Amino acid sequence: MSTGMFQSPMEVAVYQLHNFSISFFSSLLGGDVVSVKLDNSASGASVVAIDNKIEQAMDLVKNHLMYAVREEVEVLKEQIKELLEKNSQLERENSLLKTLASPEQLEKFQSRLPMEVLCPEEQSPGAAAPAQHSGGSAV
Repeated sequence: MSTGMFQSPMEVAVYQLHNFSISFFSSLLGGDVVSVKLDNSASGASVVAIDNKIEQAMDLVKNHLMYAVREEVEVLKEQIKELLEKNSQLERENSLLKTLASPEQLEKFQSRLPMEVLCPEEQSPGAAAPAQHSGGSAV
């Protein structure tokens, strides 16, 4: 870049900032790099034009990010819905198993429960707590 066409260091800085900003935003958005040359006769108008282009690029980035966030929110809402449905199903299954279990089975399970809940680190790594089973449910 030749600095001979600029009258002040400010014009050089604006030109460099513009090139950096447009290159950066273009690379983010996958577009072509746009270059704008400042001439001495219209440096004030060129600065405004550069500011407008930077603002447009920032708006594009903002819109892209908002779209990505909205998509992620929709995915998370769907996951929450599925988890709530699974939780409801497991609660119904748990209730059914409680009604079908004999009093001895319930007493045996409940005598084990406080130890598992209070001291989960004492369990061996291969042994999972009843609530952690993926295919069934706990009583």
